[in-house]
Amino acid sequence: MKNELKRRLKRGDQVYGIWVTIESPMVTELLSTMGFDYFVFDTEHSPLDIFQSQTLMQAMRPMGTTPIIRVWWNDLVAIKRALDVGAYGVVVPWINNKEQAEMAVRACIYAPRGLRGCGPRRAALMDPEYLKTADEEILIIAQIETKEAVNNIEEILSVDGIDVSYIGPSDLSASYGHLGDQSHPEVQKAIDRVFEASKDAGVAAGIHMGSGKTILDRVKRGYNFITVGNDLDFVKQGALQILRQLGRAK
Repeated sequence: MKNELKRRLKRGDQVYGIWVTIESPMVTELLSTMGFDYFVFDTEHSPLDIFQSQTLMQAMRPMGTTPIIRVWWNDLVAIKRALDVGAYGVVVPWINNKEQAEMAVRACIYAPRGLRGCGPRRAALMDPEYLKTADEEILIIAQIETKEAVNNIEEILSVDGIDVSYIGPSDLSASYGHLGDQSHPEVQKAIDRVFEASKDAGVAAGIHMGSGKTILDRVKRGYNFITVGNDLDFVKQGALQILRQLGRAK
């Protein structure tokens, strides 16, 4: 197993990806030909389960897009199953302190260093070297989405094995008491703190999608792991574009 996305992030490259939430192999197949660096299959907030995520990964064309799964919780079994079906990395939600970050890392690594059960299934079917290389190649992404996480960000990023800090602006704004207002100065201050701490720690800085202007601002700022949209929004925006031309958009 060789995870080129992880290598690029270690070099400080900027990568761009999308969230996959639609239960259609055809959608995933199509989008995998378009040049995105990564897909995150969302099993926390979308209907996708592990079986569906595996099916969607199998539909991907081999054109350089790296498959990642956002697990539904920082749970040993959830992480193990995501990796066993072939994900090259995991987004682990609700990382609030150093202990939770350490738990996520141990769940991704085989014994004796970690706690991942040894049954890689699809991940190792065509890779006889998988067990020898997986520990170093799995991309571990800690989702930062609460006030508690921001207050503990330096300790979280000190955990060996955390590759990316990934800001979830929606939950973060809610945690600060500004639900739906990601632009509030207090929320922006928290986002900036996570970004600066990530750079200081040598950890790739990631953030979830926003408007087109916000995405470009984040690129200019120097974020490394940038989510630019999701499949469902792409369908909606494509339909709205046609309806606007017809004067029918609501």
